[in-house]
Amino acid sequence: MDTYETYDGLGLAALVRQGEVTPEMLLEAAIARIETRDATLNAVVIPMFDEARAAIRNGLPDGPFRGVPFLLKDLIVAAMPGVPMTQGSALFQEMVPDYEATLVARYRQSGLVFVGKTATPEFGLATTTESRLFGPTRNPWDPHCSAGGSSGGAATAVAAGYTPMANGSDGGGSIRLPASWCGVFGLKPTRVRNPVGPRHGLGWAGLEGTHAITRSVRDSAALLDITQGADLGAPFVAPPPVRPYLEEVSTPPGNLRLAVRSTPFTYGGVALHPDCQAALDDAVQLCTELGHTVEPLHYQLDWEPVRDANRLVAATEVRLAMEQRARELGRELRETDVEPETWRLAEISHMVRATDYLQALNLIYDTGRGFAAAIQDYDAVITPTVPMPPVALDRMSSSSPEGITERRVAISFTQIANIAGNPAMSVPLYWNDAGLPVGIQFIGRYGDEATLFRLAGQLEAARPWFDRRPVLAH
Repeated sequence: MDTYETYDGLGLAALVRQGEVTPEMLLEAAIARIETRDATLNAVVIPMFDEARAAIRNGLPDGPFRGVPFLLKDLIVAAMPGVPMTQGSALFQEMVPDYEATLVARYRQSGLVFVGKTATPEFGLATTTESRLFGPTRNPWDPHCSAGGSSGGAATAVAAGYTPMANGSDGGGSIRLPASWCGVFGLKPTRVRNPVGPRHGLGWAGLEGTHAITRSVRDSAALLDITQGADLGAPFVAPPPVRPYLEEVSTPPGNLRLAVRSTPFTYGGVALHPDCQAALDDAVQLCTELGHTVEPLHYQLDWEPVRDANRLVAATEVRLAMEQRARELGRELRETDVEPETWRLAEISHMVRATDYLQALNLIYDTGRGFAAAIQDYDAVITPTVPMPPVALDRMSSSSPEGITERRVAISFTQIANIAGNPAMSVPLYWNDAGLPVGIQFIGRYGDEATLFRLAGQLEAARPWFDRRPVLAH
């Protein structure tokens, strides 16, 4: 299909319903692009071509995305029975789950066809997708640049036209950062909006959320409609939407009261790159022209204790996964099982008491309450998604202290939404003089994806990006 990339997911599904194309045709179009382009970009690390063909032969559910090719992220959020789940780590290289994640089951019921799994840094920890196991994933706008992380494989795949949308997860900016650097749309929903069952009650104690990276806003909304809502027995529930999110995309947002923030919430003293300042200024001007009021956001965060609490939660989650895997392998855990930075992080959990962990959670949740109070009078907060445009591969490498610091700085605008649990999105509104995308973040109030989707739909209509694509091999 020469026109495959000119449609979003809902558009492709409509072609299938109308009988103009078949699911087989869409699948082969996706496979052809992966086989042609991924040798350079390295976004799809576990192909599932035979499984996808078998799924179509066996009959697809008659859902809103019937026949549309889709990619899953190679993390536990997208566990599938019989399909490897490496989590970007050599320790899990031979791991094959015996269960299906609730999120995957809901994707399947919508008629999506799973074409493969996308690259992630080890355990989704880094803000660049350059694992020791699979190597670097490249940015389709410039293969010498990072695609971001941890959903870098998903963002590259969507930007490169493999599939119109791909699953992602976000524990500090891991959907929004790569969406920004790859020029696509990425939304992290409200805490526990999407299920993390059946084996988990919360992702990273609520810091992590799952959803997708998409080319169009309406695909993101329609996908969230089919996945949102607690699964059976879930310990926590997000406020239910008033109506389908897909309806919100075409609903005028009205005149919104927006706040703007040009200094990072975390890692104070970070200098905003001129390109990112220009992108922010441009977004503020666009929002003003659309009739919205924009005011400065006055909010201060004592970051160091929150940073330590956040790191402790992540360290404990990672250590638990590593130890469970070592037990499955019938041996002791070894330092060489994982990358050096992963091991250093996991060691943190051995230096604290259980009460320290609970204290860390209390601090995180208290910080969320403080942020909610600071933004309660605004419909959304505008910030740069990342304080710098796409950087060169290896620049954020874990092999140097400078690289590690830069990886943390990269999420200095996004991480607050994970701590507070708020929905947030990166919108591709700006490209710099080098032709690289620079995304803009909008953080919504807790539980209010609806306003974000209304605003995103308006921005997409005012500043279309769908047809803006990198030059790639055919």
